[in-house]
Amino acid sequence: MFRRERSIPLRCSAAALCNNLSVLQVPSRNLTHFGVVHGPSAQLLSAAPEGAPLAQRQLHAKEGAGVSPPLITQVHWCVLPFRVLLVLTSHRGIQMYESDGSVMVYWHALDSGDVSPVQAVFARGIASSGHFICVGTWSGRVLVFDIPAKGPNIVLSEELAGHQTSVTDIATEPAQGQDCMADMVTADDSGLLCVWRSGPEFKLMTQIPGFGVPCPSVQLWHGTVAAGYGDGQVRLYEASTGTLHVQISAHARAICALDLAPEVGKLLSAAEDTFVHIWKLSRSPKSGHTEVEHCHAECVPDTQVCGVRFCDPSGSSFAVTGYDLAEILRFSSV
Repeated sequence: MFRRERSIPLRCSAAALCNNLSVLQVPSRNLTHFGVVHGPSAQLLSAAPEGAPLAQRQLHAKEGAGVSPPLITQVHWCVLPFRVLLVLTSHRGIQMYESDGSVMVYWHALDSGDVSPVQAVFARGIASSGHFICVGTWSGRVLVFDIPAKGPNIVLSEELAGHQTSVTDIATEPAQGQDCMADMVTADDSGLLCVWRSGPEFKLMTQIPGFGVPCPSVQLWHGTVAAGYGDGQVRLYEASTGTLHVQISAHARAICALDLAPEVGKLLSAAEDTFVHIWKLSRSPKSGHTEVEHCHAECVPDTQVCGVRFCDPSGSSFAVTGYDLAEILRFSSV
């Protein structure tokens, strides 16, 4: 069971974007950082366990070329082995900051090239793998940035080609040391999933076909891909083979965000039907297949939910954002 905790006020509501919430826990300082996108700016907040906001900062999208301010599409903290960077994506480019947002260390402008004037140019989908940060784009390409241990000498090392439509989300998990281990999955607007093995050169392991429905959010846990779709379904696949293990009719409307608590295998799903569900994932000792148990449901009435995240690796608390909701809702286990 979960109970509602003290919410965290926002200066303005979260934008109606999928995956519009990022959370970074800082155990050494007993703080939790929250990042939310609204139009051309991102709100960063720090809160103590009792919920009192301690600090707020607003970051704006770098202008680049154009006459109107670019809209931010996502904000996400990337935890690398040696540093933490805050990454912002927008219609003009990709910005990387130190974790508190105080210093911008890198700016990558998007090259629209021969794009039609009616086609939107943007970046979306952010994840880190080892000392790389991967960012998806409108063209289906995934940009791989090599991040140094310190300083701004960030290099675009590779562009991954696996998608024909816009990337929606990227998820990674630490490789388990096996040569063939798939440790990154990318999703797109057609529902196609690409499973990769990261490294000095990324390798496409398998593709999981879509079925005409966008896949706004993906997660990866112990070699299992959890994918949330625009028809409200959550599907669990074997990452290395693409085999479908479980199909859940989880929501009545489009899923907008998934998150995982890696220590316990809890999956969090949120959708436009105002519901947030928690699922427990486990591996069957006999078949080796992934099994699912429903643990909890929470309704956020009259709200278009657009972001949800666990606030700790054990899944004992989570946070929710919604369009036209000027606060971050928090829930913790009883």
